[in-house]
Amino acid sequence: MIDVLLVILIFLMVTTTYQRFAELQITLPEADAEQVKQRPREINVGIDANGRYVINKTVFTFTGVPQIVEALRSAAGDTKDPVIIINADANATHQSVVHVMEAARRANILQITFATQNTANK
Repeated sequence: MIDVLLVILIFLMVTTTYQRFAELQITLPEADAEQVKQRPREINVGIDANGRYVINKTVFTFTGVPQIVEALRSAAGDTKDPVIIINADANATHQSVVHVMEAARRANILQITFATQNTANK
């Protein structure tokens, strides 16, 4: 009885391994059309160590979050789901970054990312 079970076990192990490799042999479909790259509109926000803001290469000196909200809305225009890229100086205050994040929330811009650099680039 044990001999029969061992033969069945070996048979199952061999067929399972064989079937796994058979599933990897696939042929992908081909397409001649050029892929369209739809990137969302990017709003680049720069913050320096002195608390000055740059939104899409325009320098601003804001006094509060409502002014940042208006600048972000005008930079976004009528674009659906823009992305804010925050480029903050390493010595910029947390509060200046939080101002931009709060302004994005008030402007209904949900996608925010932060730009960094590698330490090897210094």
